[in-house]
Amino acid sequence: MTPQITASAPAPRSPLRRAGWLLADSWTMTRRGLAHWARQPVQVVVGLAFPVLMLVMFGYFLGGGMALPGGGDYKEFLVPGMLALTMAFGLEATMVAVTGDLDKGVIDRFRSMPMAPSAVLIGRSVLDMLESAVSLLVMIGAGLLMGWRWHGGFGAALYAVGLLLLLRFAMLWIGLHLALLAGKPELVQAVQILVWPLGFLSSAFVSPASMPAWLGAVAEWNPLSATAGAVRELFGNPRWPGGGWASEHAQLLAVGWPLVLLAVFFPLAVRRFGRMGK
Repeated sequence: MTPQITASAPAPRSPLRRAGWLLADSWTMTRRGLAHWARQPVQVVVGLAFPVLMLVMFGYFLGGGMALPGGGDYKEFLVPGMLALTMAFGLEATMVAVTGDLDKGVIDRFRSMPMAPSAVLIGRSVLDMLESAVSLLVMIGAGLLMGWRWHGGFGAALYAVGLLLLLRFAMLWIGLHLALLAGKPELVQAVQILVWPLGFLSSAFVSPASMPAWLGAVAEWNPLSATAGAVRELFGNPRWPGGGWASEHAQLLAVGWPLVLLAVFFPLAVRRFGRMGK
């Protein structure tokens, strides 16, 4: 009598193997994005150059008419604000890339392959953070060439850069969630328009105290204002005197705001991505 052979279910992966699988697939998705950079260098250069052009324009063209109370160089006030604002620039590029993959069915093909589903979002977020880190380095170099200096220690400067990247990471997941909701690249262009009110309604260029009371209150509690104020403190750059609780506790809010945004939009983006295959 021939013994009956039954197929056994594959052994479940251990947590360590699952983590290694996720890291390998996420790195593959990141390399895919880096390959796109290599094939489209003009787009990368333009993305890096645009914040620098903004810094030059506000620093030289408009900065000559700006005076800080108590004296001081306006460029030292401006550069930290522009570093914070830079964390909002380029977000639409990531969103267009995600919606482009959705529209062309690329993400559906990835989901049908034996890979960690979350690797798609993780790889895209790693790629965006790499680009943001390079953009920060370029902006800091441009600021130094314009005469800006930081006056704190090296540790404080690293902390300031960490706060800037934390803000970008939080905004990134807002962008990913909106991209998954939009589904098409054409619908993402509105985000680029929304960046400008967010940036100008902050302390990136002027103090909220110079605005009408109601507008200043909104600007003072803007997450960009919190990060800009905290970075000014850590770099030892001049701050506009006065202000309310938000201005006096900028470092606390520079950590709190991104964590709150992540707590809201990270699970929303992950849930939305998970439901797309059902």
